[in-house]
Amino acid sequence: MAVIIWANCMVMDMTQDNNQPLDFIRQIVAEDCKTGKWGGRVHTRFPPEPNGYLHIGHAKAICLNYGIAKDFGGKFNLRFDDTNPSKEDQDYVDAIIEDVRWLGADWEDRLYYASDYFEQMYQWAVELIKKGKAYVCDLTPEQVRQYRGTLTEPGRPSPYRNRSVEENLDLFERMRRGEFPDGSRTLRAKIDMAHPNLNMRDPVMYRILHQEHHRQGNKWCIYPTYDWAHGLEDSIEGITHSICTLEFENHRPLYDWFIDAINEGRTEDGSGPWGRRIHHPQQIEFARLNLTYTVLSKRKLLRLVEGGYVNGWDDPRMPTIAGLRRRGYSPSAIWNFAKVIGVNKYNSTVDISLLEHCLRGDLNKTSPRVMAVLRPLKVVITDWPQDKVEYVEAINNPEDPTSGRRLVPFSGVLYIEQDDFMEQPPAKFYRLAPGREVRLRYAYLITCREVIKDASGKVAELRCTYDPATRGGEVPDGRKVKATLHWVSAAHAIDAEVRLYDRLFLKPDPEEVQEGQDFTANINPNSLQILKGCKVEPSLTDTRPLDRWQFERLGYFCTDLDSRPDRLVFNRTVELKDTWAKLVRKRQV
Repeated sequence: MAVIIWANCMVMDMTQDNNQPLDFIRQIVAEDCKTGKWGGRVHTRFPPEPNGYLHIGHAKAICLNYGIAKDFGGKFNLRFDDTNPSKEDQDYVDAIIEDVRWLGADWEDRLYYASDYFEQMYQWAVELIKKGKAYVCDLTPEQVRQYRGTLTEPGRPSPYRNRSVEENLDLFERMRRGEFPDGSRTLRAKIDMAHPNLNMRDPVMYRILHQEHHRQGNKWCIYPTYDWAHGLEDSIEGITHSICTLEFENHRPLYDWFIDAINEGRTEDGSGPWGRRIHHPQQIEFARLNLTYTVLSKRKLLRLVEGGYVNGWDDPRMPTIAGLRRRGYSPSAIWNFAKVIGVNKYNSTVDISLLEHCLRGDLNKTSPRVMAVLRPLKVVITDWPQDKVEYVEAINNPEDPTSGRRLVPFSGVLYIEQDDFMEQPPAKFYRLAPGREVRLRYAYLITCREVIKDASGKVAELRCTYDPATRGGEVPDGRKVKATLHWVSAAHAIDAEVRLYDRLFLKPDPEEVQEGQDFTANINPNSLQILKGCKVEPSLTDTRPLDRWQFERLGYFCTDLDSRPDRLVFNRTVELKDTWAKLVRKRQV
């Protein structure tokens, strides 16, 4: 798979919309509005099947469909394609509604279900039987595949293809009444078994499935296929532009055939023998999103969940919208990512570092800065007045002038990061070492005077002195200090658990495996590291789940759903290091 590294993304302005050319779908919509093709209407929809959680690929589709409706003053529907009760569940419905709402797509009062149209679809199927365009077939699924033929050989007609209209109507009605077992019969369209497009070789319209539906209960035991239902759902809702991913391009002739077959014999004024013509939307396809270090197949994501490789659909390592939300992603970051990658008609793979770049761009502007120490090392300032507590002023967000400032307690016993001290530092290590002076963020300059070790020889404590003339980190005599460290006051720090998430897969293409393996062979065994005993500043006492923060010098973090007042839990959203921005600078040079 080709990886988008440069051309499609970096020429685009990530903050301005006015000067960007329209993508090819918006060009189609704009031309339709100009010519009055749909009477000036624009009506889109997002039609998920409730058989799993939505992922970042679905987010791209939501942004596209809702964005077009919003851009052109049109309407947007949320419709559940709930035509397969064997895989669907109300929990998935609820999760999808939450995800679409969180992204900011507003369907207003237009929340629909394909299952609400089952009766109308059934009546249209009866109509096609009466027109001689559909028949009941007794072939098994395997036999249907055998009869279909190949790309180079035409298919063979079913031996049941020429049943009379009366027999087909009788059998189809009995199918509905539940007289036949699962898989014993289907209703198929009568099109062309020699058609070059295999989808047109008498496709199945209905199959028998005695299974309770999450909305319809046991009312139905025959269920429409997606190919039969898709265009009819769009037609009923008055959709103008039915935007689908590229794999449905070969299904578009079938989409059109079904609607045209229903419209045969119908008239605009309803005077024909079959009544008024039904609405015929336009299907348009675009390339789905592929992302490095990620799988975006619901089947594979379900495998990860059911196999215990992750802790549920909303695990922060998952590319699901629920997982991204729990990890700390913002809706605006996802919208910006969708805007930057654009819409095209060729399959490609986007580097995940671009998604992370869009995320950092948003979090940098919106996330309050706080200080946290993940691997604490105790620092005692020996000349600090005993029991004295001083409050230093800290900036909440230098990118947001309205964010204000906060007071952070400073005392004679602090915690710094273990990695910020080395007893025998190499060249270019400018942080704390014996005899070396560093700046404590917003506070004072300190100098390490003594190193205390435990029985195993591990550094357990540092004894330091401070310069009272350097309050606020200022250096009045102009001496050079190369490092500034974050810290927390030991007496005021709050204990926290921090979960460090990394990419779930080791390879950019998780499907790249040896013979006999599958994508799970590339799962990163170190994709989650849990740190306990971390220390955070007291301003985080009242943090709420999904609050986003920048832990200074460490990265962006989000308060996890597991967090409680007596047990704070934070997820690392993304590190501060921006590999995409570094690549951009390198390319520009």
